[in-house]
Amino acid sequence: MPAKRARTTDAPEGDIFSSGFIKAVILERERVASFKKYPFSIPAVQKMETLEFHPKVTFLVGENGVGKSTLIEAIAVAAGFNAEGGSKNFNFATRKTHSKLSEALTIKRGIYREEDGFFLRAESLYNVASNIEDLDKDDPGLFNSYGGKSLHEQSHGEAFLALATHRFRGKGFYILDEPESALSPSRQLALLQIIHQHVQQKRSQFLIATHSPILMAYPDATIYHLSEKGINPIPYEETEHFQITRDFLTNRKTFLHHLLNAV
Repeated sequence: MPAKRARTTDAPEGDIFSSGFIKAVILERERVASFKKYPFSIPAVQKMETLEFHPKVTFLVGENGVGKSTLIEAIAVAAGFNAEGGSKNFNFATRKTHSKLSEALTIKRGIYREEDGFFLRAESLYNVASNIEDLDKDDPGLFNSYGGKSLHEQSHGEAFLALATHRFRGKGFYILDEPESALSPSRQLALLQIIHQHVQQKRSQFLIATHSPILMAYPDATIYHLSEKGINPIPYEETEHFQITRDFLTNRKTFLHHLLNAV
């Protein structure tokens, strides 16, 4: 059965962006030669049909190894982005590692096309920064679109936020893969502000794979949980990320006592 959105919102009447730029992604199962071979053997992919997107923010959550990054990378490639990150005009590749999943996906678009977009991966930010420096040699002044300073001259977290702050122009479709790995808790809150500004004022749409209970707390978003059971919508308070963090912070001493004495 097609996956349904966990939470939705009614946009103001007359809002031309209310349905989102990307409405859904469809796994064309007849294009898959075998569901026994990676990445189609991943349970979340194996059971996937149609994944509907929230017009504002959609999260993919779940344990390591369930296919979040594999799926979000395939969606990005199917939507026209470079597999290692960047905008749609980035075509560098340090390694050809992306899967064939993108070839089996169809992007269902809304009435209106996005005017901007970026695929931002914390793990390959260094490669994106290097490519930006190469492009700046042919197009002096390109750094101005990224805050006027080389991303390599900033910390990982500073570079990530600088890119999101200065490069995201609005009316765009932005894909973020585990951004929390580059950001401290306070900077995750700063990223939430950036996301909210783009959603509310600049009519943008986000797809985010994350482990962060801070980021996935964004109000009125759709959260999909990837697991051995497939891809299913889940309320924020029922995510393992929220529950473990809440239990640890509420009962830290008891939690640690049982955890450490079990060794």
